[in-house]
Amino acid sequence: MKVKMILPALTEALSPFFRPIKYSLFPPLGLATLAAYLDADDEVTLQDEHVERLRLDDEPDLVVIQVYITSARRAYALADHYRRRGAHVALGGLHVTSLPEEAAAHADTVFVGPGEDTWPAFLADLRAGRPRPLYRSRVRTLAGLPPIRRDLIRRSHYLVPNSIVVSRGCPHACAFCYKEAFFAGGRGFYTQRVDDALREIERLPGRHLYFLDDHLFGDVRFASALFDGMRGLGRLWQAAGTVASVLRPGLLEKAVACGLRSLFGRFETLDADNLRAQAKPHNLRRDYGEAIRRLHGLGVMVNGSFVFGMDEDDARVFDRTVEWAVGQGVETATFHILTPYPGTATFVQMEEQGRILHRDWDLYDTRHAVFRPAKLGTDALEEGYRRAYREFYRWGSILRGASTKETLAGGLRHAAYAAGWKKFEPLWDWLIRARRVGRALPVLETVLDGLRRRSDEGPEHLVRHEHALVGETE
Repeated sequence: MKVKMILPALTEALSPFFRPIKYSLFPPLGLATLAAYLDADDEVTLQDEHVERLRLDDEPDLVVIQVYITSARRAYALADHYRRRGAHVALGGLHVTSLPEEAAAHADTVFVGPGEDTWPAFLADLRAGRPRPLYRSRVRTLAGLPPIRRDLIRRSHYLVPNSIVVSRGCPHACAFCYKEAFFAGGRGFYTQRVDDALREIERLPGRHLYFLDDHLFGDVRFASALFDGMRGLGRLWQAAGTVASVLRPGLLEKAVACGLRSLFGRFETLDADNLRAQAKPHNLRRDYGEAIRRLHGLGVMVNGSFVFGMDEDDARVFDRTVEWAVGQGVETATFHILTPYPGTATFVQMEEQGRILHRDWDLYDTRHAVFRPAKLGTDALEEGYRRAYREFYRWGSILRGASTKETLAGGLRHAAYAAGWKKFEPLWDWLIRARRVGRALPVLETVLDGLRRRSDEGPEHLVRHEHALVGETE
């Protein structure tokens, strides 16, 4: 077969005036994973519209499109185009799982949930001439996953080509999380075998890795064994984890010993009532400040995630959150407006309360208020969100955050990382358009590792309390 796989661009990313670096961070790993199930004699191409112009005059037999909520309009247009050209069009992803009936109007086949079990079944049916219109995932396992088709990825187009996923889902069930709908009907969190994960890591060139797992630390037994296996590989890596995982004795030290240098921390809100309302009890009674001190003490930078617009948020939440993050020395922050994605508990609740304003999926991007907040107007919520970004990334805030570090090297590292992410957009834009963004990777590696605090004791002193790691899942 001639197979074409497409990651459509978000609407805003197609503008010639808006090309932020975040759209060129990671390649479409999910599609490259599905491509590994194709036969050796299948002709397959993979295109990411964020980093290249799509070719639309070709005639593939099968077109596979991954759909996110803010790319749905573009995905449906592409699907309609290829159906008119006679291709069998398959749609999958988060948005398709949430609204399969909507997607089915533009597809010959839709996939609900992850594709490790449904995608091979579909390929067999398609080759036999009897593909079904709907495939729904029931079996959740990563056993026997074939090697990802990384040869289809244009590495030079991405700052972080060495992205990797060794688990699926998350052990927690936050009310606003899109992934809850995606994994409904089966296990919501499962991992690869450690040996398989290590083999995939060994395939990746260079030093830097980025684990895109929702919660790399979620299965403590798996994470502990993985970190043991990564010891001595000389890797530098980044990942996401919860406050609880940071505070757990021993596991963070193991991660640092094998190369962890930056962690995406989901703080979300400083208000306990908001945490309860959004079903995040794992963040309750956790000392956020202590978590940050632990990370910084081990040389790990922090990217803090915060959400505005929860029911307890009023006009003070923006300045209070920014002041706290800067004062804690958080290197980078990601702010979001609470977004009730279809299929989530938050969407259902707000729809029942009549608070959903519209279903223009282009605006469900965590930058627009698409619901009526409890204690804020929609305009105030959007302006406060924009102000939080401006205030956090002012030079004064960057320098004040850097001043919290105990050493000059730590302060310089803070300033370089924060400023590099937000203050050099013209440079990033030029690198992306010139297809040279990959050349910035050595700079990222230098910031991650070259300025970190060294210890004459070596990594062994970081590994403690291993007895607490066996058989636990947080």
